[in-house]
Amino acid sequence: MTEAAPLTNGARSQETALLDQHTPARTPAPPAQRTPATVLVGLLRTARPKQWVKNLLVVAAPAAAGELFTRAAILRLAAVFVLFTACAAAVYLVNDARDADADRAHPAKRHRPVAAGQVPVPLAYAVGAVLGVLAPAAAAWLVSPAVAALLTAYLGMQLAYCVSLKRVLVVDLVVVTTGFLMRAVSGGLALGIPLSRWFLITTGFGALFMVAAKRYSEAVQMAGKAGATRALLTEYTTGYLRFVWQLAAGVAVLGYCMWALEEGGLPHTSVLPWRQLSMVAFVLAVLRYAVFADRGAAGEPEDVVLRDRALAVIGLVWLAMYGLAVANW
Repeated sequence: MTEAAPLTNGARSQETALLDQHTPARTPAPPAQRTPATVLVGLLRTARPKQWVKNLLVVAAPAAAGELFTRAAILRLAAVFVLFTACAAAVYLVNDARDADADRAHPAKRHRPVAAGQVPVPLAYAVGAVLGVLAPAAAAWLVSPAVAALLTAYLGMQLAYCVSLKRVLVVDLVVVTTGFLMRAVSGGLALGIPLSRWFLITTGFGALFMVAAKRYSEAVQMAGKAGATRALLTEYTTGYLRFVWQLAAGVAVLGYCMWALEEGGLPHTSVLPWRQLSMVAFVLAVLRYAVFADRGAAGEPEDVVLRDRALAVIGLVWLAMYGLAVANW
């Protein structure tokens, strides 16, 4: 068998010319056009509107105390909700500006407005800084100095998380959990409501349960795949994260039962002991949520609740029972 003779320089040049004629030229994708409208939309997307539902935790303590349905309380809690949303948006803007280069290399995060170039990095930093300064100042003027101090502490903790704490084992779980707890505490501070220790335990460990379940689900879904959506997912084992969410669920249930059984010396004239009966609905909700955690399908808490009809119904039953308890019917 004879070998094919190598192409001469002339033949190679002729072949290259023919290929160039039949191969369309590749032009780089044009940069995204920025207009004031697209920049505003990008800023709004960076503020994560889907996450704003978490800030409804500011009504938890007033609702539990039965002090939610007055005009003054509603206005004050609405202000706290808006200010907490502004603080969270400030953190998201700074985080996305800081991680813009890394996000561009990520298959999903590269579509974020800052990483995609829809929002300039300096603008994201500037808007985040303005929101971070104005929100606590407005809280001191509109609500109370205690709420302003809480918002300042929240901003400091979350910014520290963006810079370094998200890479520290266990501390990252504590920081995210504390963010939920601060939301619940802010409503009580805004209205001057004393907070039960069992309320704080239930809220804190309930938040840890959902945070750890989400991390566990992410770890399960990323098993055997290159890269992780979070820096510490490769450091945690699924066994450890399972232990954390199971422990947190148990403590949250215990704390809620103690809270529901805490009479506080007040007489009850309702038809049924609704507050104590609400323990059943609460435990069922935890058990139902744990089904998704065990499957590795517990993503964002609001998504889990909204997509599962049974869990949503259980939640409504719990709300009705606790509402009847607060109204003393």
